[in-house]
Amino acid sequence: MADSTITKIDSAHSPKGPDGEKYLASGTQVSMRLWENEQPGEPKEPVSRQYETVGYVLKGRAELHLEGQMVLLEPGNSWVVPKGSKHTYKILEAFSAVEATSPPAQVHGRDK
Repeated sequence: MADSTITKIDSAHSPKGPDGEKYLASGTQVSMRLWENEQPGEPKEPVSRQYETVGYVLKGRAELHLEGQMVLLEPGNSWVVPKGSKHTYKILEAFSAVEATSPPAQVHGRDK
């Protein structure tokens, strides 16, 4: 029998991660998180993560710096950060985006 579990998350009550992200729905293979009104500033040090990330910009603008490349992210844009790629973001305007990570970023210390 297939798994018929349904999970519903109200983002008003979602737990927050160490960098201010809100954790949304999470399954065994993929999870979602929401970045709301991230403010402009200098980028953090580039990091490499053991999960793949796909994202979608809701509002604002940011630069994604990935392995020597730079991509401007604006509302309506989506992006992919491959597993193991060194990257960072520079927020240019108050930025909100939804990301999905596979496997889930917040499990087993993958986001550290």
